[in-house]
Formats: sequence, C-alpha cells, structure tokens
Amino acid sequence: MKVNLYLFFRALTGLSLIGLVYLGITFHWIKLLYKPPNVLDSEGNFLPMAPWSAPIVREGSFDPKLIDEIYKKKNITIATTVFALGKYTQFLKDFLESAEQNYFVGFRVHYYVFTDLPEQVPTVKLGGDHHLTVLKVATSNRWQEISLRRMERMEKLIENRLLNEADYVFSLDVDSKFYGRWGVESLGSLVGAIHPWYYKTHNEWFPYERRPESQAYIPYSEGDYYYGGAVIGGLVKDVYQLAKTCREQLDIDAANSIEAAWQEESHLNKYFLYNKPSKLLSPEYLWDDRKSKTPEIKIIRFSQVYKNYHEIRPNP
Repeated sequence: MKVNLYLFFRALTGLSLIGLVYLGITFHWIKLLYKPPNVLDSEGNFLPMAPWSAPIVREGSFDPKLIDEIYKKKNITIATTVFALGKYTQFLKDFLESAEQNYFVGFRVHYYVFTDLPEQVPTVKLGGDHHLTVLKVATSNRWQEISLRRMERMEKLIENRLLNEADYVFSLDVDSKFYGRWGVESLGSLVGAIHPWYYKTHNEWFPYERRPESQAYIPYSEGDYYYGGAVIGGLVKDVYQLAKTCREQLDIDAANSIEAAWQEESHLNKYFLYNKPSKLLSPEYLWDDRKSKTPEIKIIRFSQVYKNYHEIRPNP
C-alpha cells in the first residue's frame, strides 16, 4: 500500500504544508544551536576540562611524583569493588595481579570481591597496605541481572562498611587488566570515565536509553559525554548517593517491567547528565582490547580484555 507522507504527517500533526516546513526548519535550527561538548580540540588532543570546569585526566595533565606527595599526607584509603560471578572468576587473577603492579601503588587499598564462587578466588600476593575481602552473593541466571544488581550491592556495602572504613571508592569491571599507572590523579568527589567507543561520536548516536517509559531516559536533544559503566568512582558519600539513586530508578523500572538498554550503565549516564562528575577520566583509564590504539591515546592504563561473551555469560 502506498502512503502519501505529506498527508500522513499532516493528519498526525494537524499542520499544513507550510506548518510542516516551519516545524522542520525549527528542529534544524535547534540541532544547529545545541552543540554537545567535544572531548578533543581542533588538533585532535584531549581538552583540559569539560564545559563545567571538571578536569579531564590524561597523560601529561599531572606530575605523578608531586601529586603522590600531596596525597601521601592525607592518609587515605581507597575501597575497590569487583564483581566476579560465574565464569567471570577467570578474570580475577589477571585483574588483581596487574592491579598490584599499577593501581594506587603505595597507598591503602581494600578490594571487595563479590562472587558466587568464593573457592575460585585466586591467591594473589598483595602489596603493603593492600587487603582483599571476599563477599559471597547469590548466583544469577542472567548476565543482565548481575549488571542490574551492581548498584544495590554497592549501596549496601557503603552503608554497612565503607562509610567508616574508606575515603574513596571505585567500582571496576573484573574482565579488565591494568597496563599502566592508575593513581591518585584519578581521585575526585565524583568520577566518570569517558567511554572508548563514543568519545568521537555525536551525542545523538550515544546508546542512551531513549524510551520515555524508563527512568534512564535521555532525549536525543540532550547529553554531554557517554560514560562507561566499567568505572565508577569518587568520595564514598558521593558514590553512595549515585548508587542509591540509580538503584531506586532501577527498582521503578523493574516495577514497570522495563529494563534499560544497558542496565546500570544507562542509569549511570542519566545520573551524570544531571549530577556532573567533578573529574573525568580520559579513555586511557577505560580502553578496550578490541580497539586499536589511536594517536590521541598516549598510554593505555586500564583496558577491557577480549573475550567470547557466548562462553562466559549465563545467557545470550
């Protein structure tokens, strides 16, 4: 059946041809007037900061020795949550061993490993002032469920322990490996990592949740950057508020039988849109082994390892 598009849109909107043309022009100008922030300058280098004055941390933006000396005097503890359920326990050894070579070396670190298979947590030699606690959780039959429960488990851990035991907390994906220094330059009240696959992409193409029915909904006309859910960090109290808010939004979606496009990552991006991170980590701190290193990336510090998802995830 042939459809006259003009008649269709006129019936849909009640506008005449002139009105439809005017509407199209209006949308065009709105699109031109709204320019999402870039992360690279005209020469292809990372900008020093976001439009809201949050620093973008990248190679050359800090002096490692100087910043280490400053933070040594603060006597801080960095809690780090890692979720290793099912076959994801196979990534723990490389994650922890590479962390011990690169992650907050010389500072107090406490790893909290959430797993349904505690007997498979490897024994890894930890450096001075580095500790590890295994927290047993129930098995999940869907990898999406593992992702969805992450905020809830972070919220409870912070409530029950971290508010009194740590200054900062990071939640990092276990199927990743450290390749370079990750230190106190990454600390801030609320820290987000710019996703390695989308930092050169216009915000209209970000994989935000686009259904208004979801609490993670972000319209096409909005958006700053796309943040990877593999890295969440900041002051314990600020990450607690993030985790609590996202968990509440996830609960509302669940009650309405809605699951956001990328589970907790979708809700994280919604949260960061209206609660701007105080510090952004460049994709140096969240790369992907499937992606070739680009000229603007001077060093890869932390990268998600290549894997066959069909072999490690409990469901397609």
